[in-house]
Amino acid sequence: MPFQQGSARPRQRTVLLVGTAVLLAALVLAVVLASVLTRGERGEVAPKMLKWKDRGTTKNLQELILGRCYSYVTARYPELGDKDCLKIWESLKHAFIYKDPCNITSEDYQPLMELASHPIPCNKSLFWSKTNDLAHRYTKSNQNFLTLEDTLLGYMADRVSWCGDPSAPGINYESCPKRSECESNPTTVFWKMASKMFAEAACGVVQVMLNGSIEAGAFRSSSIFGSIEIFNLNPDKVSAVHIWVMHDIGGPQSESCSGHSIKRLTSILEERNFKITCEDNYRPVQLLQCVYNPDHTDCRLCTSTTANP
Repeated sequence: MPFQQGSARPRQRTVLLVGTAVLLAALVLAVVLASVLTRGERGEVAPKMLKWKDRGTTKNLQELILGRCYSYVTARYPELGDKDCLKIWESLKHAFIYKDPCNITSEDYQPLMELASHPIPCNKSLFWSKTNDLAHRYTKSNQNFLTLEDTLLGYMADRVSWCGDPSAPGINYESCPKRSECESNPTTVFWKMASKMFAEAACGVVQVMLNGSIEAGAFRSSSIFGSIEIFNLNPDKVSAVHIWVMHDIGGPQSESCSGHSIKRLTSILEERNFKITCEDNYRPVQLLQCVYNPDHTDCRLCTSTTANP
């Protein structure tokens, strides 16, 4: 009997040691597997963002868009107070988030266009090309005119950038594609659609402010105005087109109303049955230019020349 008890103890120790070793091996294996799986999951959820040449999505985009929307519909144009800014933001976000930034379509933005559109009063539409700063200084000083950037859509998106990415978090804050990298990027598609809608809404007399100090010509068929807006003006709604060719104070006078590109523009408009007038250095706008350059020789005699094609 003593012999049997003594021999049982070593067996118990052996079983205990083997069990402990198996348990430790299983624990090590579980840790290794968990580490591998975690790395795999991270690799699937957060791959590297695509790299582009333009600036990334504007920081705090949601807060910026909502703030501008509420400001526009409550302070600037309270008659648009029925606009739902939260729905407008959601429709903008869903147009690009988690999407390939080079594969955006007009259908992506259609819900946004419908939510944010509003009527444009007749005789107030002002189109521009290469006169961004001057055109908007003029509309700020003269409430009788509206550019695209003075509408709700343009006001929210002016000088803002955004693009998505297939990987989390779905928005690329580091870089976005330039138009030269891909035409169907989020901001290019947005501005093309907004410009088309702005032109379609124009009625009565419309104004076009062009830059006559550009060597390549005041009118460019590749511009948004030359490729989109001009062809979406409705001859049944628009009674006349007034062209203003503005020259920079102290800058070159590369082209006037009698220039080649303006003749090309008037030819396009005439083919579409629009009545046209053209004026070099439209006096009210030239006076605004001279506010910033009162002592310049160009501002001593603020004269304007009118030419009717």
